[in-house]
Amino acid sequence: MSAMPVLNSKLASKLLEKRQKAFNAPIFDIKTFLFAEQLAFVTDPSKFVTACCSVRSGKTVSCAADLINTALTMPGTTGMYITLARTSAKRIVWPELKNINKTYKLKMHFNNTELSAQFPNGSTIYCSGANTEEEMYKLRGLSNVALIYIDEAQSFRTHIKELVEDVLIKRLYDTNGRLRIIGTPGPVLSGWFYETCHSSNFIHHSWTMHNNPFLLKKSGKTPEELIAQDCAQRGCSINDPSIQRECFGRWIYDPNSLLLQYSKELNDYTSLPSGVYTYILGCDLGIRDCDSLSLLAFTESSPITYLVEEILTPNQLTDALASQIKELMSRYSIAYMPVDAGGLGLKIVEDLKARYGLPLEPAEKLGKMANYRHLNNALRNGTFKARANSQFALDCNTLEVDRSKSKPDKIVVKGHSDAVDSCLYAFRLSPAYSYEAPLLKVKPGSPEYIRQQEELHLQAAMEKVKKEKDMRDGKSQFGTWEKDKKGIPSWNKW
Repeated sequence: MSAMPVLNSKLASKLLEKRQKAFNAPIFDIKTFLFAEQLAFVTDPSKFVTACCSVRSGKTVSCAADLINTALTMPGTTGMYITLARTSAKRIVWPELKNINKTYKLKMHFNNTELSAQFPNGSTIYCSGANTEEEMYKLRGLSNVALIYIDEAQSFRTHIKELVEDVLIKRLYDTNGRLRIIGTPGPVLSGWFYETCHSSNFIHHSWTMHNNPFLLKKSGKTPEELIAQDCAQRGCSINDPSIQRECFGRWIYDPNSLLLQYSKELNDYTSLPSGVYTYILGCDLGIRDCDSLSLLAFTESSPITYLVEEILTPNQLTDALASQIKELMSRYSIAYMPVDAGGLGLKIVEDLKARYGLPLEPAEKLGKMANYRHLNNALRNGTFKARANSQFALDCNTLEVDRSKSKPDKIVVKGHSDAVDSCLYAFRLSPAYSYEAPLLKVKPGSPEYIRQQEELHLQAAMEKVKKEKDMRDGKSQFGTWEKDKKGIPSWNKW
């Protein structure tokens, strides 16, 4: 396909300025709109550029401004904003695009269904997720692409390499366009974004919230004051790895920020040991996400549980899902099939049971965070194993605990993994779930000792919260919080 003729950028800018004056609108000038570090990044003429920054550094604003400026100065071209999930794209950059359009009266037309913004000069910006290979290949049909942004790159799985090399770079051929990769340092010193940020094939930029002059104006506090508040709330110092990563944009190994701590040494296996196995198939049904099947195996003689097979399929019908389950049943004697029956899932489960006779059972979803802790314990004591190239193992390096939103009784997770969820439903029925390794004697003051104490304190806090909740709900053997006429609660009458 031949490239569409592109107006000279200087001529396009003059025409735009003339039109904005006619509408009595402020002139959108990217040189004054962005602060110095943002401007240096977006005006870098290099084809391949990364920006590894802290949170609240203004990455999204610079991204939106660059996409709009490119669309305005290169009529008839396409800009692309890609992040892990489509919902994230709508939440992160979509409001910024609309805000710039409204402020400068650019007369962009927004299609909220397909997440596209069209300009009067024929340019278009598309916002998209790329969580699955199917979503990834939908991007192949776009032409005249002048600029591509990949945001939150630290959260992408391994398919991002294929996305960039096999799909996105080819979209830039028509205009010899630019590729920008942006994100915040992840908790592990590996992965595509980490490698890209250290690659000689890319030009690298970095700045932090300390460079953002608008942060003080919006919050009323300096970055130093905000960081001090965060540290006080979390009970940590400024040297905490997660503070260094998120507030200073530094790559530091931070395994304690991961929801699940997968270790190659403890958790990798290549072939299933000989033995008589019991099999459990965990099923996570996808409405917008993938259908995910995880087959676990264990013997009566050991608590070690193995992830034998996993199947992840986006946007498939129930007939195809039933065929996948039946094919596994033909090769394995499956004892249980716990499945996510929440929301529309219950209707799908009943349909699969009625039409295909599949012995599906609703998975126990209460106490999901407690189940995550049990799974994490199994990973750390080596009683849960998977293959190194499994999606489960890969996703363990991307699921982070959002410490700014988490509380002792509720953990908020950054990201989502269908592979981990389906595995979790089956894991709860395995012997590794209830296995407790003997408490090792560790040297006081050592990292192992500190981690052990943190886990004990967290467990005690969770038990305390549950006990108090049971008291309020009247479910505790110690009485309730209800008071008599003298104002004495029942549990305190002794």
